[in-house]
Amino acid sequence: MSATAQIKAINVDETIVELKKLYGDRVSTAHSVREHHGKDISFHEAHLPDAVVFAESAEEVQQIVQLCARLKTPIIAFGTGTSLEGHISAPNGGISLDVSRMNKVLAVNESDLDVVVQPGVTRKQLNEYIRATGLFFPIDPGADASIGGMASTRASGTNAVRYGTMRENVLALQVVTPDGRLMRLGRRSRKSSAGYDLVKLFVGSEGTLGIITEITLRLYGMPESMVAATCAFDSLEGAVNTVIQTIQSGIPVARIELMDTYTVDTINKYSKLSLPNKNLLMLEFHGTEAGTKEQAEMVQALASENGGADFAWTGQAEERSKMWQARHDAAWAAKAYKPGWGMWATDVCVPISKLAECILETQKDIVANDLFAPIVGHVGDGNFHLTMMVDPNDPTYLPRAEALNDRMVARALSLGGTCTGEHGVGVGKIKFLYEEHGEAMSLMRAIKKAIDPDNIMNPGKIMGPIN
Repeated sequence: MSATAQIKAINVDETIVELKKLYGDRVSTAHSVREHHGKDISFHEAHLPDAVVFAESAEEVQQIVQLCARLKTPIIAFGTGTSLEGHISAPNGGISLDVSRMNKVLAVNESDLDVVVQPGVTRKQLNEYIRATGLFFPIDPGADASIGGMASTRASGTNAVRYGTMRENVLALQVVTPDGRLMRLGRRSRKSSAGYDLVKLFVGSEGTLGIITEITLRLYGMPESMVAATCAFDSLEGAVNTVIQTIQSGIPVARIELMDTYTVDTINKYSKLSLPNKNLLMLEFHGTEAGTKEQAEMVQALASENGGADFAWTGQAEERSKMWQARHDAAWAAKAYKPGWGMWATDVCVPISKLAECILETQKDIVANDLFAPIVGHVGDGNFHLTMMVDPNDPTYLPRAEALNDRMVARALSLGGTCTGEHGVGVGKIKFLYEEHGEAMSLMRAIKKAIDPDNIMNPGKIMGPIN
């Protein structure tokens, strides 16, 4: 062990001793607990933290960060562990700071359509809590993720085409900075021209700039009518063109999701559905009864022109919920379809006019390389995903899947898109970030170094090692 590594080990050991004095059995070094906190649901290699501490208040988070800052011990924030690019792994060891017990809804401001929550509140918990108010929070990344994690990864989901992403829906934050200061960023007002937008800086920073301890979110009124629909297509091109025309026509669709035939097949088996085994669009319309009916009819007409058939719609809440839960379970459906295989979920996002080109070229690439990679997507905003399944018994499979991912990202970047529309960077897409942003990465690195000079906040993520 090098002298530097020895010093780091001593510092971590001292940190754990001090944490145990402060928090007792809320500090764990058990292998099973560390393993749970060192591996998300991605294919990325697990890296276990040296210990896990469960915080229960902003003041405790501040105290933990101050201790880690003094001893230069890495800190990795943990919410529910549902990230997809290795965000919560601890390649440098350190402390996993679990905020899942900070799960209180602190204030619901019905008149102003906003809510204040602790970071451990999950999206389903929040919507259940505010249901009686007639309001809801629309961001739904699929997993029942924590709000803190959703803010940290700038999450979105099926409703993003109408309601935006976490970037548009976080009004204010309370954060603990790497030097242990507790501060508020942003205000509850809907707009401001006062100074740098530090809220937007922290939303999507993946825990590399500080720990989020409180979030103020926008809420929306529950629509009078919510209608869901499905439409089947023989060709993927017809489905994608329907999406593009729907958006370009200004139809205010709330959700518009794409599933290729492989995804539909896996979902039918996993969720016990009987959807047409074709390329499928799943849609939802929000508004008045007359408005949702008109929207559905307009999309149906566009779909028909592109070869769409079997257009079916429903306003029944139970049927809608079942349909959308099946969509959210698409990754698990693919995993169940290939038992024993590894799962690699990846995504890109392109301008809507380039969506057909990017998806169709990617589909050809999958077929040409004999890979199993079902395509799904929040295609209303140009974002689509591959759930690449990896055969552990074929040594050529993972390299071929990795090459497919590289080409898909390169394709998206060449079309003016981004290497990730919602999964985030973590450790998995660092190399693509430099390709995407070029010289602007030097500015990002400068911001990171200015705020976190000792690189204790989730080191190794987003931009790799920082000297």
